[in-house]
Amino acid sequence: MDIKLGAHLSIAGGYHLALERIKANGGNCLQIFSSSPRGWQMTTISDNEKQQFLKLKKQLQIDPVYFHASYLVNLADNGRIGHLSKQSLIAELDVASRLEIRGSIVHLGSFKNNQSQNSKSQLNSKYQILIKHIKEILRATPKNTRFIIENAGNRKIGQTIDEIATIIKDVSDERVRVCLDTCHLFSAGYALTDKKKLDDFLQTFEFKIGLRKLELWHTNDSRDPLGTLRDRHENIGQGTIGLETFRLLLNHPSTKHLPFIIETPGFDKRGPDKKNIDILKSLVYD
Repeated sequence: MDIKLGAHLSIAGGYHLALERIKANGGNCLQIFSSSPRGWQMTTISDNEKQQFLKLKKQLQIDPVYFHASYLVNLADNGRIGHLSKQSLIAELDVASRLEIRGSIVHLGSFKNNQSQNSKSQLNSKYQILIKHIKEILRATPKNTRFIIENAGNRKIGQTIDEIATIIKDVSDERVRVCLDTCHLFSAGYALTDKKKLDDFLQTFEFKIGLRKLELWHTNDSRDPLGTLRDRHENIGQGTIGLETFRLLLNHPSTKHLPFIIETPGFDKRGPDKKNIDILKSLVYD
């Protein structure tokens, strides 16, 4: 299979077991958490765990592999949460380097609890904190890892391509990349439902960010209509996006070489599964 299809899977029992799980589901790339996504445990890895993971990764030909950062991360916070967010990502990227994992996919967080209550100067101050934290993370972590910004499908940082473009410009580091989630794009009002719309979107992305910065796709259907800012994932073909969008992405010359990773609820409601991956495979032209 030339195309890169994978899923976000459990690390229960050890990182190496996630490699076996994705192979069993018919995938050849993978996304995992480095530790619990709802806590601040700093990621560590033993030499034995490292060797076990690297040996199996090569044997099963699972590549690339990505970490997904904790859901608690908020890099625009200047207090305890911001500090812990920075430290957890530094630890995670250090382990990523040791395991030959490409990098960490990060939801950047939020500038506010209620945007209407924040003045322009307050938002600018929080934006400067965000940029400062990203730069500090990059300075403190191995150069062979990538800091991958995921677009938001709600009122969080990274809702628009323009906002992501500004952050990338202000950080100004080659290691910063972008992960685009199809559900989040749809929720934020970006419809890629026919070839012209996809072509126009990719041209805009190329102009504002550069397609070389596009690292991978999170390939999820949506439970909600276009532009609702509700980023609830659905199984491929069971949501409101439609199979044609996925068919276009999987076969477009500007995107088909990228990894596509599902984060779907699963047809048995137990998480990303083989059936979702098989549906995507069926949409790929021979």
